[in-house]
Amino acid sequence: MRLNGDISFRSEEEKENERGTLQQQQQNLVVGYALTSKKVKSFLQPKLEGLARKKGISFVAIDQNRPLSDQGPFDIVLHKLSGKEWRQILEDYREQHPEVTVLDPPDAIQHLYNRQSMLKDVADLNLSDCHGKVGVPKQLVIAKDPSSIPEAVSKAGLTLPLIAKPLIVDGTAKSHELFLAYDQFSLSLLEPPLVLQEFVNHGGVLFKVFIVGDAIKVVRRFSLPDVNEHELSNTSGVFRFPRVSCSAASADDADLDPFVAELPPRPLLERLVKELRWRLGLRLFNIDIIREHRTKDRYYVIDINYFPGYGKMPGYEHIFTDFLLGLVQTKYKRRQDNS
Repeated sequence: MRLNGDISFRSEEEKENERGTLQQQQQNLVVGYALTSKKVKSFLQPKLEGLARKKGISFVAIDQNRPLSDQGPFDIVLHKLSGKEWRQILEDYREQHPEVTVLDPPDAIQHLYNRQSMLKDVADLNLSDCHGKVGVPKQLVIAKDPSSIPEAVSKAGLTLPLIAKPLIVDGTAKSHELFLAYDQFSLSLLEPPLVLQEFVNHGGVLFKVFIVGDAIKVVRRFSLPDVNEHELSNTSGVFRFPRVSCSAASADDADLDPFVAELPPRPLLERLVKELRWRLGLRLFNIDIIREHRTKDRYYVIDINYFPGYGKMPGYEHIFTDFLLGLVQTKYKRRQDNS
């Protein structure tokens, strides 16, 4: 396999040795994984493991009951576990084994587990002249005391209806629940800590943007339906939605209004993803984006998730294995340049 272009002054023998060494490394690429049983089932599907074996990649389960340094050796560590103890184990391992690529840094991942900090990097972006505008819905964090929510909402100038989401994302089903509040009085029925976001009509469809390194894949998912003025003035209460935009809600094959179904412009997505990869320090995540209904270029990022359900991403097996091999290739090329 070629590197990023051969160096012209090297002999053919040196080039061949370099390619052979890289190929040998790729044939023995060991990926240690520490994932929940649910994530293992959805991600490590037979098709992925079969393709990985053909490309010389082995997935090896990390035993959480044994010291991490006693296991391996690993070329890459893939993980999505919660808890301070696990984060500290990984940080210590990264210091002791700088030759191993840990996907991704635990502290960077932690940034996405709080919905207050999650979208801050998006709000700070300036993506003018990129075929559209990207922002975040106006939002408010409520730490405690539900009775104070109506007054806090009025003071912040938020407009009903409001989406309520748990402040902390901990991987549980409850942390992915949404509530839609139609009136001021019902807000005190919500349970803090939570984030309140202004609801933006978006045609009932969101765009789930999967990121694997430099690769970007977009799918359409059904979302909450639009709310009109009549509904808003004649509906009260808080409505619970256990899970929005799950894979079962795929809208890719649905008969949608072309203006609703049209994907965000590729240049806009590429610029957004590039900026977020750099700001977040992450390579494996997804962005949930909506387009304001009846606009052509007004987009909002409403959620960012680390290591999402890649098993439901079309062609993920090839994308992910190519990504893993690319990591080794880049690292090997860097070592060669520094030698």
